[in-house]
Amino acid sequence: MDARKDRYHAVPVATIAAGHAVHDTFTAFLPPLLPVLINKFLLSKTEAGLLSVFMQAPSLLQPFIGHLADRSGLRMAVVMAPAITAAAMSLLGVAPGYWALAVLLTIAGFSSAGLHAVAPVVAGRLSGRSLGRAMGMWMVGGEAGRAIGPIVIVTAIAVLTLKGTPVLMVAGFAASAALYFKLRTLPVPVTDGDGRREWRVAIRRMRPVLTPLTGVIVARAFAVAGFAVFLPTYLTEEGSRLWVAGASLSVLELAGVVGALSGGWMSDHLGRRRVMVAGLVLTACFAALFLVSGGWVRYPMLVGLGFSLFSYGPVGMALVQEQFPENRALANGIYMSIAFIIRSLAVVTIGAIGDAYGLQTAFTVAAALVVFGVPFVFMLPRRPARS
Repeated sequence: MDARKDRYHAVPVATIAAGHAVHDTFTAFLPPLLPVLINKFLLSKTEAGLLSVFMQAPSLLQPFIGHLADRSGLRMAVVMAPAITAAAMSLLGVAPGYWALAVLLTIAGFSSAGLHAVAPVVAGRLSGRSLGRAMGMWMVGGEAGRAIGPIVIVTAIAVLTLKGTPVLMVAGFAASAALYFKLRTLPVPVTDGDGRREWRVAIRRMRPVLTPLTGVIVARAFAVAGFAVFLPTYLTEEGSRLWVAGASLSVLELAGVVGALSGGWMSDHLGRRRVMVAGLVLTACFAALFLVSGGWVRYPMLVGLGFSLFSYGPVGMALVQEQFPENRALANGIYMSIAFIIRSLAVVTIGAIGDAYGLQTAFTVAAALVVFGVPFVFMLPRRPARS
């Protein structure tokens, strides 16, 4: 046995996580920009929610990207993603109309789909026996980016105005350059064999795991859609300033950084299912407490909500990869595609409920739905599959 396969390669995993952080800093520009775009283009909340769908729709391709990655590596999908996404998202402030926004968000979506289908698998192959830890680091990068992003964009608008936001894309180009120099010599294992046959066999094997996982994803998708997308809009409608609303989203996401790292580590030691159940129950509790509280009391609730809501992320990804070790990228691509699609539909649904009944009602529905994911967790396998 090659001892290197059981060793946790900290530097490459951290490099990939850092690239994820920069990438998701830019994808996090959309939620705090929504109040500005709604006013600028006179959008309904449903139209605003559809903007998120344009960015999520390319995730439909993640299974195909993952299948290609199992057979060819696709290292450049990881390297180029921060630069492409940064360019597209930095131009939102100068977009001339709604459909220009849609095109830019679709470009960012293709770039994001490539990164999220391939990079977690590369990190997972470098994690040895600590897959949950590696997925925790991956999620920490994403949550850190989503925490920093709102502050970066609202500060940029205050200092540079909307027309000055394109300058921010320089950070994405720098991140892609760093990833290229760090990962260009990294060996990426690939799978040999009949690709068409493997695809069919893998799909059949994945169904018993992905079916209950889809139930969990649906249950928590509305909470993710509501609080991670519409929180700044909700707070500005209640009278908060844009900077305060953006900072509140950063509080949620910063707590998510700790939750993601802790969730991955705890799932390695306590079990994936236990951590999932605890995360779902606590998410419902903290979401309800946030909605009935006010003033400064809301911030501790946001901390608890962010911790519990995002603790699930690395656990689900680790479970999928360890159940299908021979088709990690394909399984991860299908899982991520399901998650992105369901979240997109949830965003539009939350926006529509917000238009019809108000965001307070939409958030209440989201909080109530979370607990319905608990029964699906107990349908998941207790132990990882053997390679």
